[in-house]
Amino acid sequence: MTEPLPTIVLIGHGMVGQRYLEALAERGVTATHRITVLCEEPRPAYDRVHLTSYFSGSTAEDLSMTPAGFMEQHGIALHLDDPAESIDRAARTVTSRSGQVFPYDVLVLATGSYPFVPPVPGKDAPGCFVYRTIEDLLAIEEYAKTRSSGAVVGGGLLGLEAAGALQGLGLATRIVEFAPRLMPVQVDEGGGAALLRTIESMGLTVHTGVGTQEVVVGEDGHVSGMRLSDGSTVDTDLVVFSAGVRPRDQLAREAGLNVGERGGIAVDARCLTSDPHVYAIGECALAVDGRVYGLVAPGYEMAETAADDLLGREKEFTGADLSTKLKLLGVDVASFGDAHGATPDALDVVWSDSRSGVYKKLVVSPDGVLLGGVLVGDADSYGLLRPLTGSVPPVAPEQLVLPAGVGAPVALGPSSLPDDAVICSCHNVTKKAIAACATLPEVKKCTKAGTGCGSCVKVIGQLLPAAADKGLCGCFPFTRAELYEIVRTRRLTSYQEILDGHGRPEARGGDGCEVCKPTVGSIIASLAPTLGASGYVLDGEQAALQDTNDHFLANLQRNGSYSVVPRIPGGEITPDKLIVIGEVARDFGLYTKITGGQRIDLFGASVDQLPRIWARLVDAGFESGHAYGKALRTVKSCVGQTWCRYGVQDSVRMAIDLELRYRGLRAPHKLKSAVSGCARECAEAQSKDFGVIATASGWNLYVGGNGGATPRHADLLAQDLSDAELVRLIDRFLMFYIRTADRLERTSTWLDRLEGGLAHLRDVVVHDSLGLCAELEALMADHVAHYRDEWAETLEDPERLRRFVSFVNAPGAPDPTVKFVPERDQVKPDLAVLTIGGAVR
Repeated sequence: MTEPLPTIVLIGHGMVGQRYLEALAERGVTATHRITVLCEEPRPAYDRVHLTSYFSGSTAEDLSMTPAGFMEQHGIALHLDDPAESIDRAARTVTSRSGQVFPYDVLVLATGSYPFVPPVPGKDAPGCFVYRTIEDLLAIEEYAKTRSSGAVVGGGLLGLEAAGALQGLGLATRIVEFAPRLMPVQVDEGGGAALLRTIESMGLTVHTGVGTQEVVVGEDGHVSGMRLSDGSTVDTDLVVFSAGVRPRDQLAREAGLNVGERGGIAVDARCLTSDPHVYAIGECALAVDGRVYGLVAPGYEMAETAADDLLGREKEFTGADLSTKLKLLGVDVASFGDAHGATPDALDVVWSDSRSGVYKKLVVSPDGVLLGGVLVGDADSYGLLRPLTGSVPPVAPEQLVLPAGVGAPVALGPSSLPDDAVICSCHNVTKKAIAACATLPEVKKCTKAGTGCGSCVKVIGQLLPAAADKGLCGCFPFTRAELYEIVRTRRLTSYQEILDGHGRPEARGGDGCEVCKPTVGSIIASLAPTLGASGYVLDGEQAALQDTNDHFLANLQRNGSYSVVPRIPGGEITPDKLIVIGEVARDFGLYTKITGGQRIDLFGASVDQLPRIWARLVDAGFESGHAYGKALRTVKSCVGQTWCRYGVQDSVRMAIDLELRYRGLRAPHKLKSAVSGCARECAEAQSKDFGVIATASGWNLYVGGNGGATPRHADLLAQDLSDAELVRLIDRFLMFYIRTADRLERTSTWLDRLEGGLAHLRDVVVHDSLGLCAELEALMADHVAHYRDEWAETLEDPERLRRFVSFVNAPGAPDPTVKFVPERDQVKPDLAVLTIGGAVR
């Protein structure tokens, strides 16, 4: 008779709980044990560190920490929305809210923490919230729709996140912090002052050194204000309590497990509780050093310690690094080591620039050992400084805090770190482990470094081997972005001139290759109005640079026929134009298909038919949809406020305006867009290269989205824009992308690769940090002013029409290999079947 597998019951499925499950899977425990997980929330583990990104477009699925199929693959039984309610240690069972009883051999408590709400009058009134779960965020978002102001009680990490969220929802926002400065745990007085100046400059009101005495309730029973400890009263429609957290140890208390005087389930160095069959990990645990750790990195280390102890491996958790780096309200804030200089005889090295909101402090010992530091406003050096903590840096401390251009230059990079330096504190990954990998995806897969808070990604990139040759191809030693600058600044319009003047020595005088020819052709086409070149891609030398699709201004299909895709801006079309499309399809025997881009594609045209088809379409007012080119495809739209009862803006008009503005714009890859008339997002704007969602106050602009095989949600670039502001930012975004992207690089990949990511992009195109915006706008203005429909130009020139033949030596003869067979009252390609020895292959 087969012995039953030992059972592990995990109570709690947050980030630490999921890491514990992954640790079990990595150690093969899932194959030797039955594992049951009791989860209080209605969804699996998700990323609480980046919870606020929900308000900038991330979905619950984006935030999920549970890989698809993970539970099924490892035979883990996950019970959602069914928390544990009691533990019977004698019987070794857990009873859940649904009444189910789960026996265990090993019990793991990962119950996390709960938000502390000060016991003040009015704290339970409608309009009071905590900021902890996705459900909390959904409730805040719904309530804020009919409110104009909000207040956050607490100015720590999560409090500032909550304040940013309220401001993003359009509320006039204030922060109330009892301590004399913001983020009192992480930063010192100087850092707090720098942070305060920056946050107040963003339009938030900050009260420090005061507490909340009462939440004032209006006649309707809802929140109307707050009374503070200094006697003042402030008006607010909504209150978010973010005044810290407390360990959730109630289950353990009721089960008779030892807990700390101030809370937390007491554990030893192996994360075992006072019961040898019960572990506690994460924020619910009181570690052996007397601390309750509220950061995710110590929780992950505890999860791995508990998993190792289960197998008898020697691993202990005796404390953790509390270093952290975050971007709060757009401000970089970091602290590491002994940030407050508590070590005896510690010395401070400080750089403070109140004009730019930058504050840097390093704490060093008398003999030069780096003990810790605080960075506000500029935390780029965090990834290098934190691993150096506990050692004497290779350069003087003052050189580590001075900004570029001040003092002697510092040649300090990741190479100066020892091999055992911990680069990723979330997963305790060393420099040596990272250096064994070749690419960032490999690092993430093999070590998990870079998958936590993300603060180590920049340093990881610097540790990885650089590509030996970043040239576009064997013909050019330059990247696409570098070639773009060469063409733009030297005003070059000839591929041969570019190759002979800037190609590799061995490629000069040659014909180029299939990589660089279309790339250079696209660059010239995108800059044509500015360079004074012909914008027609089939003129002169340009024709030889195009691939098959551009060569005939149509997409080649699998049987040698071509598709015809007229532009339908915004998806809006008149009945007369619909009839024309139907008549053309009928007369030329074309297959018709309504696409996801709100267009009608016509398939099955031969090369010689293309001019005749387009003559009828152009005569009816249609233009090329550029489905064949690396250019703007479509701008989808919902019907917006004109027809929809939920719409708040005219999304169709905006979609049409945008599509007509950017039609024909040549880019490194295809461009797709959409405009939704309200937050219900029917046009799926967040899956586009640039997407627009209407708000009551204007438009929100999202960038870098992508559908297809590697979907990516777009990131929120700017909010509540006017029509003019929206168009101006899209102009800048598109031209900056065209200027800096690699060959065949979608905006999603480009944005992920862009150093500094979304923050840098926002600095460039919103705040004009590089002084490029006027130039980017001028480039777009040139494109708009000089746009001509390529098919209309083709039909006007008999010489251009001569290329549209199946056989050059027999212009009137159709291609006999292009055949069709009927299917569902239309046609489909009749593909030849290869037979070998009578067998179909």
